[in-house]
Amino acid sequence: MDLFNTSNNLLPYDGKVEYHGFLYDQVSAQKYYQILLEDLDWKPDEAIMFGKHIKTKRKVAWYGNEQFSYTYSKVTKTALPWTFTLQTIKKQVEAVTETTYNSCLCNLYHDGSEGMAWHSDDEKALGTPTTIASLTFGAARKFAFKHKRTKEKVDLILESGSLLVMKEDTQLHWLHRLPPSKKVTKARINLTFRQMRF
Repeated sequence: MDLFNTSNNLLPYDGKVEYHGFLYDQVSAQKYYQILLEDLDWKPDEAIMFGKHIKTKRKVAWYGNEQFSYTYSKVTKTALPWTFTLQTIKKQVEAVTETTYNSCLCNLYHDGSEGMAWHSDDEKALGTPTTIASLTFGAARKFAFKHKRTKEKVDLILESGSLLVMKEDTQLHWLHRLPPSKKVTKARINLTFRQMRF
């Protein structure tokens, strides 16, 4: 399968995932990585698990057109105003994906020991179906999908400067995760552009 042909769907059924390849060359990707690392209001992610309030090593920052409230893992975040760099990137992502986004959840993984467990981005505020554009800067990381019913899996490597788009019924039928890796020693910034609906 040619991952750089956007007409291809990485999923065999029940959803659509497009890998657009490199939106930025390596020089531009490194420049944006450094700016985002320094400029965004990074905070440890929080969750309520088994009745306990925990903070993760992974850091997040939440930006949007308005002071949107976004609740996941039983914790609510309020969006900050766009930075100039995030707005610039958002316009470029919107042009490529032909979709408008009003918010962005930013993730900072310091190294391969930090990841995300299997989950779907199926919160009510995202609506159904939903489109999420995921942009990677920094370390290349494996990204995995698993069908909720059949358990079939699809994996790919997300390179720095590359864009992945999850759309249509993907969140309804598929889980995704960022598995940990001892081989990854550098940090990764992941921008996930979304359309909040209230």
